[in-house]
Amino acid sequence: MSIQWLFEVIEDRKQNPTEKSYTSSLFAEGLPKIAQKVGEEGTEVVVAALAQDDQRLIEEVADLTYHTLVLLAARGLTPADVIAELEKRHK
Repeated sequence: MSIQWLFEVIEDRKQNPTEKSYTSSLFAEGLPKIAQKVGEEGTEVVVAALAQDDQRLIEEVADLTYHTLVLLAARGLTPADVIAELEKRHK
């Protein structure tokens, strides 16, 4: 599995929503809900980093990564846009 693969699944759920898909439900609820989830997951990453074990931190970073990818898709952006920004900063 890669970030790109996961993003493609997210994009597919955006274009072809299914009733039982959590991702589809996020898109249906809209940008405010998606942004809220990113904020919640960010907070959970901080808590895990400071007060929980490594496995919990991994789980929370995975959740944050997923929700961040959903946010990018909701705004019509891609992981490549983020990579381009990082590359620009590194030059």
